[in-house]
Amino acid sequence: MLRTLIVEDEFTSRMILNTLLLRLGRCDVAVNGKEAIEAFAAALKEGTGYHLVCLDITMPGMDGHAVLKEIREMERAAGLGSSQGVKIIMTTAHDQGSIAGASRSKCDAFLLKPIAKTALMSKLSELGLLA
Repeated sequence: MLRTLIVEDEFTSRMILNTLLLRLGRCDVAVNGKEAIEAFAAALKEGTGYHLVCLDITMPGMDGHAVLKEIREMERAAGLGSSQGVKIIMTTAHDQGSIAGASRSKCDAFLLKPIAKTALMSKLSELGLLA
């Protein structure tokens, strides 16, 4: 069963991702970067971590790049190696520069919005998250 954290400030994108991923397992939702960090930290502390984080790049306040950096830092502090870390798919409606920055920050994949079911399932398969 896949455990996913969806981090998305825009309602429609949040609902699309939730609808597509809910059939694969549990989905938690954060509407901003602060909530995402809190949810990830709580799951890590409980030992129930996430398998997947779908992370919007462009959010007010703490953007996806900052969240990604913080998640990777929490994993390092917990002694998790790169192969043990959560798979992170960054999402964006535009901006190739944002995608390049996300790749440098150690995200695992990225998807352009609007998210298509086939593209999402293909990424999940590539990341080894589909049974």
